[in-house]
Amino acid sequence: MTKDLYHDVVKVALENEGWKVTDDPLTFRVGEIGFRIDLAAEKILIADKEDEKIAVEIKTFIQQSHLHAFYEAIGQYDNYFFALEDYEPLRVLYLAVPIDVCQDFFQKPFIQKVVSRKNIKLIIYNPIDTMFLLWKK
Repeated sequence: MTKDLYHDVVKVALENEGWKVTDDPLTFRVGEIGFRIDLAAEKILIADKEDEKIAVEIKTFIQQSHLHAFYEAIGQYDNYFFALEDYEPLRVLYLAVPIDVCQDFFQKPFIQKVVSRKNIKLIIYNPIDTMFLLWKK
């Protein structure tokens, strides 16, 4: 599989925020089904002396239809979410989306409803400068 267009941008942005990328990609099996999430990272929380572990599925939304890209992203997110429950239940899954898509498409009431009801955690990234603009937990 090929990497998303902004894969390296998100990876560098994670590292810039103090995350250690541990898997690129995170591959695992649940029973007979194989999974491949774009990135896995961890950060040691000094106050808790525990690791915070995340998995990040990166989306570009460069297809002609943002709605179709959203359908695909949500389907992947749901499957990865349930697979991680079995494989590594303490790892938190995020969907990474570009800022322009978040400011436009993700502001539509229906899209906000889906993201809210499914409790989808978002990383909003800037594809130009490897800086995260927002984490929505």
